[in-house]
Amino acid sequence: MPLLYTIGKLTVAPALRLAFRPTVEGLEHVPETGGAIFAGNHLSVADELFLGTVVPRHLAFWAKSEYFTGTGAKGAFSKFVLTGLGAIPVERAGGRAALSAFDAAIPALRGGDLVVVYPEGTRSPDGKLYRGRTGAARLAIAAGVPIIPVGTIGTDKAQPIGARVPRPGTAKITVKFGKPLDFTGRPDDRTSLRQMTDEVMSEIQKLTGQEYIPRYAPKRAETDSASEV
Repeated sequence: MPLLYTIGKLTVAPALRLAFRPTVEGLEHVPETGGAIFAGNHLSVADELFLGTVVPRHLAFWAKSEYFTGTGAKGAFSKFVLTGLGAIPVERAGGRAALSAFDAAIPALRGGDLVVVYPEGTRSPDGKLYRGRTGAARLAIAAGVPIIPVGTIGTDKAQPIGARVPRPGTAKITVKFGKPLDFTGRPDDRTSLRQMTDEVMSEIQKLTGQEYIPRYAPKRAETDSASEV
């Protein structure tokens, strides 16, 4: 586990547990060892904080590449923090550049790490669950690991858009883990990847109870800390 991540587990995580007392369901579905992909709904930038708080193992989040290339003191600090946490940079523009995220994630997964992606590609603008992008399914097939559906509830109330930090007393936080989905042996053509992704989103919807919208979420003007390609 990266040093900075370990420090966070010893400081930030206990503080969040004390302040919010999050409810956790299905933690038995999180493997004690071995690689896996967490695919969850995305309501708030606080999703990553609470997921990292309740999962005892290291989580490698996909983060916007801009956070690694910023200039000045702010840019240097952002790069230092994300690198220290073991985050994986993602090119949001897509194309060949975006494949670098897969190049980094696949050996991490094969080496036994846990990687977190948000198939919607951005935070939900209205609390609904939107159509998933196929990156998580492609990554699962390439790395030969299962996908664990994750449903997070209440983070959009605890840290709504514009709030700098989660606010205690504003919402009940619940994190739910579903049974691992094993896609071993499934083909990786476009139709199959779409079907697998829809299966993942269906399981997430069962965990959260969100209304499902069968189209992609509109891109936000605000920055997102983790994204899907």
